[in-house]
Parts: sequence; structure tokens; C-alpha cells
Amino acid sequence: MTDLRKTVERFWATAAARDWSAFADTLAEDVVYTLPQTRERITGRQRYVEFNREYPGDWRLRIERIVAEPGQVVSWIHFTVGLEEMYGISFFTGTDRITSITDFWPEPYEPPAGRDHLTERY
Repeated sequence: MTDLRKTVERFWATAAARDWSAFADTLAEDVVYTLPQTRERITGRQRYVEFNREYPGDWRLRIERIVAEPGQVVSWIHFTVGLEEMYGISFFTGTDRITSITDFWPEPYEPPAGRDHLTERY
């Protein structure tokens, strides 16, 4: 298991517990958080911790999968806020602390017509 994988597991556990001090300890001081879909970027540990602390609602998360190699980790999480459910895919870089995070929050949609003979809905 890579050091970064352990750090990412701690990142999610401390976020879920809302232990913001321990959460901050998983991050490099100059961490960069990027949301390509909204074209937003947050630079710095303090701002990123505050961003998460202020996220509205009684949210919960569950790790679906983590894939790791030295220096980079990908996580797939299930996130709920009230009755709303979302899946997020996060790309992390770093070593013992996270230096960058890129988050994707794909929206579910109905498949295009004409391929139902090849697929199975779940």
C-alpha cells in the first residue's frame, strides 16, 4: 500500500467525521483543488479546509473504490446530501501529504435511444 493511499483513506475518514484538524493534516500547505466542471480552483490548505467545512447540508460519504500507485491515487465515492445522491471521482497527487486534488461530479442521465438491445439497465 502506498503512503499516499493511506493519506487519502485518512482524508476521506476525517472528512466524514468532520475532524477538520486531522483533515488539514492530510494536505500540503500549498494544496491545489480543482473542479474542471465548474472551472473553480482553490489554492492553499486553509481555504480548502474551510470550503469543506462550509459545505451545506448533512452530507455523508462512502468510499466505493480506491486505486493507487506511488504518487497518485484515484477514489470513487458515493456522496449523499439529504435525499440527493451523487458519485464523485477524485484524482490525488502527493507523497505523505496531498498536493493536488481534481474532482469530477458526473450527473446521471438517460442513455441515448437505439442501444438498449446491447445494454442492461441497473
